[in-house]
Amino acid sequence: MSSGSPHTTARAVAMLKKRRMANSVFHALGVAAIAFAIAALVWLMSSIVGTGFSAFTQNVITFEAVLDESELDPTGARDPDALRLANYRAVVQQAMYDRFDVGDDRQRRQEAFGLVSTSGATDIIRQQVFTDPSLVGTTMTVTAPVSDDLDQYLKGNLTTDIDESLRRVSDNQIAWAQELKASGEIKSQFNWTLFTAPDSRDPELAGVAGAIVGSLLTMLVTFVLAFPLGVGAAVYLEEYAPKNRMTDFVEININNLAAVPSIVFGLLGLAVFLNFFGMPRSAPLVGGIVLAFMTFPTIMIATRAALKAVPSGIYDGALSLGASHTQAVFHHKLPNAAPGILTGSIIGMARALGETAPLLMIGMVAFVTEIPSSITEPASALPVQIFLWSDSAEVAWEERTSAAILILLAFMIVINGAAIWLRSKLEKRW
Repeated sequence: MSSGSPHTTARAVAMLKKRRMANSVFHALGVAAIAFAIAALVWLMSSIVGTGFSAFTQNVITFEAVLDESELDPTGARDPDALRLANYRAVVQQAMYDRFDVGDDRQRRQEAFGLVSTSGATDIIRQQVFTDPSLVGTTMTVTAPVSDDLDQYLKGNLTTDIDESLRRVSDNQIAWAQELKASGEIKSQFNWTLFTAPDSRDPELAGVAGAIVGSLLTMLVTFVLAFPLGVGAAVYLEEYAPKNRMTDFVEININNLAAVPSIVFGLLGLAVFLNFFGMPRSAPLVGGIVLAFMTFPTIMIATRAALKAVPSGIYDGALSLGASHTQAVFHHKLPNAAPGILTGSIIGMARALGETAPLLMIGMVAFVTEIPSSITEPASALPVQIFLWSDSAEVAWEERTSAAILILLAFMIVINGAAIWLRSKLEKRW
């Protein structure tokens, strides 16, 4: 028999070496996985930020527009309806023709008019003339967005080292743009339109204000429905419901609901709320109800876990001092579970904020050019707005899509940050 230690035999040393090797391999794989995840995240964020950052600036052009009375108000009556329907497009056209002295050359006329956002410039002039009819017959200074193609060229997002016939901007437009930029008639400024305007067919005029308001209204409906129902159901199942096969069946199905794909809830909303009940399509009310169904299981599961985490001594102590079961639950146990309940609810709401599929199924994919003011008006949502813009072909929409993604990510970071802060602020260590 060997007198040495069994831990120093050749077999033991080999096994120890093999174990250490396996540990080193596992550690290396873990580090590699984390490094890969970080690299993928950096690549993704770099791509989104690199594409969307330029959308937060907008090039604008300043020009003199002659508000010819014979064109805008031939009768001189200054009738508001007539002024609203006047041909402001012709005013913008003539201003651009005069600025570059294009004469009767049809090609040069089209190129000159293509420098400015037609809808943007005409809407600005129309609004000012409608507000102050005395401007008719005068010359006014107009500052309007440049066209989306020129804006992308000035931001360096368009290739110009190809044949002119294959480009979105012509040689004349490039020369004129450089001249206007040098003279200060074209300037770059912060793009407030992105945050204050609703959706538009023109990329340079499109904003996310309508989508943001639609998302907020939808989340309001979701929270009002999902939070009290989720917390109430969790308290009942955890503290009051008898433990039998029926409650076990309910608990299993609630856990299964949390894993149901979100598009299934969208189909539910389409079949029940739209087709059966006839509720308004593309409304935050319906979107909020659908997302409430999706968020309800998450809030309920988080609430039950938070209630279970409260030490039993708190409940028992309340009973020993004469409190009833309901008083012990609502005055002692539930308040101490509040940090976990709030955290789970906020995370559930954050998930609902980023959902697209359920909203697509209930028709919130409509093109909405007005900012909604109630939960029954047609509206869009940020994820749906991103989906719509990503499907557009023009280069400017790619920039707008990435910018909308950054805005949505900012909302998600704020919401999740609030959840972390609340948990650290309110959490109690037992």
